[in-house]
Amino acid sequence: MSRSRRATLFAFLGLAVGQSSQLPDSEERRNPRDRDKEEDPKLPSGKSQKDAISKQAHEDALKEIESLIQLAEELRDELKKSGEFVVAVSSLKKTEEIEKLARRIRGKLKA
Repeated sequence: MSRSRRATLFAFLGLAVGQSSQLPDSEERRNPRDRDKEEDPKLPSGKSQKDAISKQAHEDALKEIESLIQLAEELRDELKKSGEFVVAVSSLKKTEEIEKLARRIRGKLKA
């Protein structure tokens, strides 16, 4: 490789490295979580929209848990009424409903 080609190659590499090592603007360097806090929209009442959504999700989860408890108690009562060797089809359907509801609650709480 001739000297001029080598010099050109190193100059090109130096420019490429120099461009990639430039620091981003101060706006881009901030933590994304900090930007989210600043951009938190407010409701007309002045409360945080995220807080209102979180509160509503919590209330919905409590309602679903109450229905889960009710279904479980109904299932327990049905099993007590039935004999030792007999399981009603409605009991099996209730267990499926309980499973679906439990999965839905777990999914909402994870998100």
